[in-house]
Amino acid sequence: MKIAIVGAGAMGGLFGARLALAGQAVSFVEASDATIEAIRQHGLRLDTPAGQETVQVPISRANELAGTFDLLVIFTKGFHTAAAIDSVRHLVGPSTWALSVQNGLGNADIIASVVPAERIIVGMTNLPADLVAPGVVHSHGEGHVTIWSNDSVDSPNLHEVASVFSQAGLPCQADPQVQVAIWEKVAFNAALNSVCAVTRQTVGAVGASEQGRQLTTSIIAETVAVARAAGIDADEPRVIASVDYAFNNHQQHKPSMLQDLEAGRKTEIDFINGAVVAKGRQLSIDTPVLSALFNLVKLSEAKA
Repeated sequence: MKIAIVGAGAMGGLFGARLALAGQAVSFVEASDATIEAIRQHGLRLDTPAGQETVQVPISRANELAGTFDLLVIFTKGFHTAAAIDSVRHLVGPSTWALSVQNGLGNADIIASVVPAERIIVGMTNLPADLVAPGVVHSHGEGHVTIWSNDSVDSPNLHEVASVFSQAGLPCQADPQVQVAIWEKVAFNAALNSVCAVTRQTVGAVGASEQGRQLTTSIIAETVAVARAAGIDADEPRVIASVDYAFNNHQQHKPSMLQDLEAGRKTEIDFINGAVVAKGRQLSIDTPVLSALFNLVKLSEAKA
């Protein structure tokens, strides 16, 4: 399969390396000069509990690529999705599919400005990946990928993508209930990312506080209420259990939103808490805690 990975960060690097090592025809589309130079000179290095592997894979800016691809996998942050998909519109042919397992809500609608909605795959992944340096990705722990078509229609292409990913060591299931997984991850991220970002505390520090646990539980409850109003059967106890697991097992972890604020970067708050607040407003569901955390992160962004 001819695959373009758009964004060679932590998750893009993990997926691209796995797929290339499995023999797929992978090319990276990247905007960072440092990342392009690092991968061109040294290859893409993937460190896992099984060892270290380096793969030589083509990487370039979007305007340096020509031809069409079977699959575009978008791995940018949400606020870069519009620019990213626009930059690769010349790589989209009549049989090109696009896949988003990005954080948050709304990315598929943006991708649909370039790729027809019936050829967009959405999904969720909890596979672990950390970008140690440009072109160097660490992945320690287990996870999976869940995907389905954005228009909810079954297709042989869905199952082909799931098979290609699974054979590459990216366990993938095509599941028509994918929106449940997406919304439950949104609830998880809305809780941990925003609270850790605002308080500038690690996951363990938030979990050690009664107030921290109350905040995350309230955010989860509000997010699940919005999901259910939208007809999505998200499970509140399951999300709470996932957050509890993080409190107990990832105590030193700094979520990406906290890392972004510390580095003076823009966060994905608009695509996580902000998107749930907007959906709740549309469905007449009150989200006071989500709204408060959204506003606090936006204030912190402005200060950064």
